Order: sequence, then C-alpha cells, then structure tokens
Amino acid sequence: MGEQAPSTEGFAGSGGLELVGQWRARLDFEDGDFAAVGDLEFMYVFNAGGTLTESSNYDAAPPVPPAYGIWRRTGPDRFEAKYEFYPTSSPGGLDDITSGGGWLPAGRGVFTEVITIAAGGDTFTSKMLYEVFDTAGNRVEGGGTATGRGVRLRF
Repeated sequence: MGEQAPSTEGFAGSGGLELVGQWRARLDFEDGDFAAVGDLEFMYVFNAGGTLTESSNYDAAPPVPPAYGIWRRTGPDRFEAKYEFYPTSSPGGLDDITSGGGWLPAGRGVFTEVITIAAGGDTFTSKMLYEVFDTAGNRVEGGGTATGRGVRLRF
C-alpha cells in the first residue's frame, strides 16, 4: 500500500526486448520454505499496462489464489516484478472443515524478481527474493532466494 503505480514508459515499442505476454518458468529455491520443492513452476501473464498475474503448479497444495502484481522495465533487456499472494493454513482436523473453517488466511507472500530476457526474446533468467508476512504484517521465517529460467509461450 502507498506504493506508486507502475509507469507505462518502456513497454511495447520502446526499442528493447519485450516482456508482455505469457511465460512459463522453473524456479530453484536455494533456501526457505520452497527449497524442498524440486519441480516448482510459475505461469506468468505480463500485461501491457504494467500489471501481472502469476500462478504455480502448487496453487492447490494447499489451496491458494494466484499472485497479482506489477512490473517495470529497468533496462533494454531487464525488468523488475513485484507480486503478492495470500497463503492459507491447513485445517487442524475434519471438524474445522465441517464447521465452515479450514483453509483460512495465513498472511501474505511477496516475490520480488529481476528478469533478464535473452537475445531473441523467447527465454529469460531471473533472480528472486521471497518474503513471508503473518496476518499482522510482520515478516516471519520461511522466505528465501531463487533463480529462474523462463520460456515465452507461443503458438
């Protein structure tokens, strides 16, 4: 909250490689909660207005909604993205589910990613920082760092 809206400067037609479109990436976390996940993939949609949507192959385990965020160009082939999602906590037992509880909010996860598009514009590499916040907004254990390799989806 209180952050400046993304600039539309540097999008299509700006003379550099473009990020707008659909991408699939493999993420390798070096530490934190996601380090044990060996096959984590993200699907991204980078919109021309500077917004993005991300979903992973683990969104159903436990159930969480997609991440939403913003992105901007920082160089001819470099971009920065920041996006957030709401993790959930698992139910304590069957009674939690049958009484209308269950997968309740467990805070907020924030990804900050620096993306470099390769020559040709169809692949990228990235460095990512993942931060975890509790429901009161306090940073908690579980975050980590990762590297990513992405490919643009095309027909």
